[in-house]
Amino acid sequence: METGKEMEQILEYYNSGKEKDRLLRGIGVIEWERSREIISRYLPGGKKVIYDIGGGTGVYSRWLAELDHEVHMFELSPANVQYARHLQASIENPIHSIEVADARSIDRPDESADLVLLMGPLYHLPDQRDRLSALREASRLLKPGGTLLIAAISRFSSTLWGLSVFGQQNDFLDDPVFMEMLEQELHEGQHIRPDKYPHFISRAFFHLPEELKSEIEISGLTHVTTLAVEGPVWIVPAFADKWHNEHSREALIKISSLVENQESLLGMSPHMLAVATKG
Repeated sequence: METGKEMEQILEYYNSGKEKDRLLRGIGVIEWERSREIISRYLPGGKKVIYDIGGGTGVYSRWLAELDHEVHMFELSPANVQYARHLQASIENPIHSIEVADARSIDRPDESADLVLLMGPLYHLPDQRDRLSALREASRLLKPGGTLLIAAISRFSSTLWGLSVFGQQNDFLDDPVFMEMLEQELHEGQHIRPDKYPHFISRAFFHLPEELKSEIEISGLTHVTTLAVEGPVWIVPAFADKWHNEHSREALIKISSLVENQESLLGMSPHMLAVATKG
C-alpha cells in the first residue's frame, strides 16, 4: 500500500501545477495527439457516458465533453480539480461533473459507464494490490461490453530519456544519483524520485508490457491490446523542429501508428495504452 510520504509526494507534484501544460510542450505533444487518436477509435456509436478517472487538469475530459459525450471527471489532486472547474466557463459543452476522488473508490453505481479512462492512476500506485483495486473498480463501473483504456509508463522510459539528447544535455548518465534511480527502475519497476530532481515525476511504478496485460487479466477484464503511444519517434534528435514542420509532424505520427502494436518496440515508447473490455 502507498505510504503517507508517497501520497504526499504525489499530491505535491500535481497540486504544484506541473501537469497544466505538459501535453502542450516537449514530447507531451505527441502523447496528446496519439492518445486522442487511439481513444477516438472507441467513441463511435453515439453519445457515451465516460468516466475519466485520474483526469488531471481535465484535458481529456474537456476534449470528450466538446464532442458531446457525458463526461464525469475524478481526480485525486484538489488543485487539479479546482483548475478543471475554473476552465468550465471556457467550453461550450462543459464536463458533466468534476470531483475529488481516489481511483480505487469511485462514488458511482455499478455498470454505469460506457467507457472508462485510467490515464494516470495505474502508474502512481506502486503496490500491485492497489493497481488491481483500481482496475477492479473500473470494471465494476463499466457496463457489460464496455471499454477501459489504461495508460502505463514503460519500464525503460527514464533509461531512454537518459540516453537521448534530452538526457545528454543534462549529463544524467554521469550522475550516480540518476544511475541509482535507473537501476531500481530496471530491476523492480519502482520509480523513486531523488531529492536532487524535484522536477521529475513523483513516486510511480513503471510497467513491462506483459505485467500490464497480466494485471488487467487478474482483475477479471479481457485484455484486447497494448499499444505504444509515442512509439520510438520521440527520440529523434531534432524532435521539436520536426514537430513544428507540418509534413514532418504527419510523418512522425504515421510512423508511431504503424509500429504501435509491435511488441518488440513497446518498451521504446514512454507511454503505453492498454485496451480492455468487460465481458
